[in-house]
Amino acid sequence: MSVQINYKVSFLKKNSEKLVFFVDDQFKISSLKKYFSKTEYSYISDLVNINNKKNQIITYDISSKKRIVLVSVKEKVSNSGAENLGARFYEYLKNSKLNYFTINTDILPKTIKNFISHFLHGLKLKSYIFEKYKSKKQKEKIIINVIGKNKPSIVDQIKFKAIEEGTFYGRDLVSEPGNILHPDEYAKRISSLKKIGLKITVYNEKKLKKLGMNTLLGVGQGSIRGSYLVTMEWKGVKSNSKPLAFVGKGVCFDTGGISLKPAKFMEDMTYDMAGSATVVGLMKSLALRKAKVNAIGVVGLVENMPGGNAQRPGDIVKSYSGQTVEILNTDAEGRLVLADALTFTEEKYKPKFIVDLATLTGAIIVSLGSEYAGLFSNDDKLSNQLIDVGEKTEEKVWRMPLNKNFDKLIDSKNADMQNINYVGGAGSTTAAQFLQRFILNKTPWAHLDIAGMAFSKYGGALNSGGATGYGVRLLNKLVEDYYE
Repeated sequence: MSVQINYKVSFLKKNSEKLVFFVDDQFKISSLKKYFSKTEYSYISDLVNINNKKNQIITYDISSKKRIVLVSVKEKVSNSGAENLGARFYEYLKNSKLNYFTINTDILPKTIKNFISHFLHGLKLKSYIFEKYKSKKQKEKIIINVIGKNKPSIVDQIKFKAIEEGTFYGRDLVSEPGNILHPDEYAKRISSLKKIGLKITVYNEKKLKKLGMNTLLGVGQGSIRGSYLVTMEWKGVKSNSKPLAFVGKGVCFDTGGISLKPAKFMEDMTYDMAGSATVVGLMKSLALRKAKVNAIGVVGLVENMPGGNAQRPGDIVKSYSGQTVEILNTDAEGRLVLADALTFTEEKYKPKFIVDLATLTGAIIVSLGSEYAGLFSNDDKLSNQLIDVGEKTEEKVWRMPLNKNFDKLIDSKNADMQNINYVGGAGSTTAAQFLQRFILNKTPWAHLDIAGMAFSKYGGALNSGGATGYGVRLLNKLVEDYYE
């Protein structure tokens, strides 16, 4: 069910038929007296006293038309706790078939700053559904009127709406099937973001060949679709300060190429472009909220297909950096896309830092499941910042090791390096170690392996299953807390 939130409303009789109030975790309701008649208040008090207070959300029917919903809030709830409560409230409403109600914000826990903003943010995130290709779409809509002195400020409304739109855009991209969102179409969709103030540059195959981006081009050469590098620039401050850079893997569909994947679950490879979707969603959010920062988004868009012109195991290619790579497995393709993108970003933009995101390895799922993204970095400061904002947003990261001792596992006899470790073990680390070789000027860099986080079969706290949009909120918080 979709959600419509109205802020420009006042307390009217029609708004009082279905009222939502926030109370403490003991369900003390003395502060609500002024909203009810003596009879109504007495009736509600009696019901509260006999109810199971372990439930956070309780509904009372005062009359055939009048219903109140009490939502209990712990005294020291975090922002993410408020968002999770909002998500649970959405589920409650959906299951209760309540589609029109008014939230009164006059009475909120005093210790919680911006509680209602985060509560509604969680509610909105949980409400997302992708039904573009269903012939019968959900028509029901939940309409929420928000009244009272503690309504979100205009600034907060704009900020959270921007984050939601960026997250939803990222989810939409990941949810699209491979026959629709191939690299050609993807590049067009990113180009449409010019209208919100982003400067978009599309490098097609001709330009990429001229630049020498052969590791990226090699991945896509078996496909009838084009391969692209797309840059998105947001200039939020007038100074010429170094931009923040975000790089994403955009493998629109990954068959494995000549090193063909098993058929089972190959359909999930539509989300092998989730790293790029996060970067695109983030850049959209930054532009919509007019973030006071200079930022660069870079995505490599390819389709990894078998075919007469496909890259072969044993091929040797020369990267944009000048380093050569022996291709031992064409299914280790994401790191090849990122290799050229990382060096290009560092060389062209000379950023303050680079964060890349990719559904890079199955090994990270073995290590961390769907609880954490794997964090690999050459910089302690950047790592600690990412860990901090990961905790705040509950888009968590776990730092994994990088060490020169792993290099021997990807050294090649025939080239500067090989694209996979065939000795066994440390699959995620050696992939990150490979990427690190393409950061040439010691720029602070972090790699996020999001293979276990980009897609959820069963849903999570703030999503109902499918594409999660992981990383948009994480990186927006990084920008907001540390660089604006």
